[in-house]
Amino acid sequence: MKISKQARRDAKSLLGACRNEGVLDEAKVRRAMSEVIAKKPRGYMGVLSHFARLVRLDVQRRSAKVESAVALSPATRASLEQNLTRRYGAGVTLVFSENPALIGGLRIQVGSDVFDGSVQARLAALNESF
Repeated sequence: MKISKQARRDAKSLLGACRNEGVLDEAKVRRAMSEVIAKKPRGYMGVLSHFARLVRLDVQRRSAKVESAVALSPATRASLEQNLTRRYGAGVTLVFSENPALIGGLRIQVGSDVFDGSVQARLAALNESF
């Protein structure tokens, strides 16, 4: 479905209204969607679909997946959380997991950004260079 420029602008302004101190507020998002559905303005389906896309992208940008070969110490976890918050802003949620296939190092994914400092990635790069 093709979305008009006006619907895109409306969805973007709606997303801005749903922020609370720079962080998306779930209650405001639900309220905004229900109001748009109740009022049914012209092109509201386009507004809702683009708004849902923007919300999904914002949620992905605010969630980080940290993989390591072994369990990380609390100090390392706190340091990672502090650095990611500084880089991506407040409201970043971190999910820590262990992946022995990494052999060593870390793999961090925040939205579409991937930071791969694992031994597995270095071995794969070395293998491709030969």
